[in-house]
Amino acid sequence: MRYGMQLPVQSQSTLYSETWEADAGPEDLREIARAADRAGFEYIACCDHIAVPHRLAAAMSTVWYDPVATLAFLAAATGRVRLLTHVAVVGLRHPLLSAKQYATLDHLSGGRLILGVGAGHVAEEFEALGVDFRRRGAVLDECVDALRAALGPEEYPEHHGKLYDFAGLGQRPRPAQPRVPLWVGGSSPAAVRRAALKGDGWLPQGDPRERLPAQLERIRDLRRREKLDGPFTVGAIAEPLYVGAPAWDVGRRTLTGGPHELAESLRAYRAMGVDQIQVRFRSRSRAEAVDQIAAFGAEVGPLLTEE
Repeated sequence: MRYGMQLPVQSQSTLYSETWEADAGPEDLREIARAADRAGFEYIACCDHIAVPHRLAAAMSTVWYDPVATLAFLAAATGRVRLLTHVAVVGLRHPLLSAKQYATLDHLSGGRLILGVGAGHVAEEFEALGVDFRRRGAVLDECVDALRAALGPEEYPEHHGKLYDFAGLGQRPRPAQPRVPLWVGGSSPAAVRRAALKGDGWLPQGDPRERLPAQLERIRDLRRREKLDGPFTVGAIAEPLYVGAPAWDVGRRTLTGGPHELAESLRAYRAMGVDQIQVRFRSRSRAEAVDQIAAFGAEVGPLLTEE
């Protein structure tokens, strides 16, 4: 079972951000990414909001780094770790614009992009950009199809749909990967169905581990019915972690303990059929976050990836 992480600093919702992130900046983000790269993490992830309305700002904050710019910045600072959007609200942008940005990112990073997409949930963002919020699921469905074409090997991609229609327009550079992995985020019935039928993987949003078996069975059933048997990556978001015995209050939902204790708990995800887990570490400073990443990579990670 592989493991990756959503980066701190780049989004600062009160649901998960740590106090030290409020004063953090590019150097902190770069050092966290480098630590994950050194520690053997499969990916680092960046999420996406263009503008947060006043009614949500107290909970969500307005700190949301642009995913393309951020992952490009971190691609230059790392050498191995993959670059995941978790998730890009691609329906807010024309697919040709998204394809130009993400093809360039994949090309410049040597084929490290994983494109995670989701429908979005902030109505005001859609309204400001002239996109129908009520039809965001249908918009995302077609965006996925259009992006499949526009991120494929053809210099002149072609797509003819209800919302987007293009042909005869060349885009280079092409992605370095023959097929950019496209993972679909979301835990609603529509999102799970979209992931099963259109995605190369699924990124659940907030499903506790007791809900995952039913969701995974639904994905397997949908793919069986449609005779889809290609590679498919199942993800999960683990509980917050702290490697070792914390000397401070890390919260009752945080998994703590030694490497074997943590690995035993996390291997329950693998038993369900999960291929990769996204982890997050409680920390009081960048230094503590880097130490936690290093400890996890050196002591816990090998226990997850062994047969």
